[in-house]
Amino acid sequence: MRLFHVSEESDISIFNPRIPTRQDLDQEKGLVWAINEQCLPNFMTPRNCPRVTYHCNETTTEEDRKLFLSSSTTHHVVAIEHIWFEIMKTTTLYLYEFDTSDFYSLDPSAGYYVSEKPQVPIQQIRITDLLGELLKRKVEVRMVDNLWDLCDRIQQTSFNWSMCRMGFAGKRMK
Repeated sequence: MRLFHVSEESDISIFNPRIPTRQDLDQEKGLVWAINEQCLPNFMTPRNCPRVTYHCNETTTEEDRKLFLSSSTTHHVVAIEHIWFEIMKTTTLYLYEFDTSDFYSLDPSAGYYVSEKPQVPIQQIRITDLLGELLKRKVEVRMVDNLWDLCDRIQQTSFNWSMCRMGFAGKRMK
């Protein structure tokens, strides 16, 4: 297993635990967050880019596959709004890889791992072509005018899903 932290910052030498902003987590315990390689595509967008992501798991139904995937070879989708396309083309991301020994799983379906100890990356990978990197990883990239319909619909499926930065998404249509 490989674990990463994704950032637009190129010069991070140490990741110190931070108190989580999520209210469902212990507010007394600082954490360093990482994502597993399977869910890494969910974070291969500009930081504030709203996105709906989903991927197959062992319980994904054939009906859901037919409704939400473009082909039988697609297993992972990242959907963004059209207005983020140009920003996506010009953003550089840095993947900081961690030694996994201090991490534990926080949310298996989302691929989240955390450590309570400071972490020094073992490797940094620079990505200048986000769309190309997603395609290389066999991820379907969708451009939509508004994410809210997909957001609502995908939550009712058998996929593993994640919605990120939805506060930056276009207004919900009625």
